[in-house]
Amino acid sequence: METGTVLLLCALHSFGFALFHLGFWRLFDWPRTLQATTRPNRAILQIANLQLVWVFAGVGLLCLLHPDALAGTPLGRAVLAGMSIFWLIRLAAQLVWVRIHHPLVHALTALFACGAVLFAWPLLRA
Repeated sequence: METGTVLLLCALHSFGFALFHLGFWRLFDWPRTLQATTRPNRAILQIANLQLVWVFAGVGLLCLLHPDALAGTPLGRAVLAGMSIFWLIRLAAQLVWVRIHHPLVHALTALFACGAVLFAWPLLRA
């Protein structure tokens, strides 16, 4: 598969997770369900989620707007490596802390693995 195609898939993956995280308020019935925790924990969780939306959208834009720089410069390759490691860590965390046997949880686990592979792909081709 061509590097440009892989980076387009990386962009779609990132934008998909940005949209998914934007839906957390409705999906998890925030802030009602967060009332059971402390105010700082509610704030931290929602702020961290918003920051993830920003990161995913930014990475998606980088993949769309600067594919040559991502694949062909040391800084771009570092970004790709960092995102691949991000998804590997997310995959490991999923396996350790989210021990729910449900098809949607398994689908998310597979998407985390896909992210790790997609972002590593251009690094392995050089």
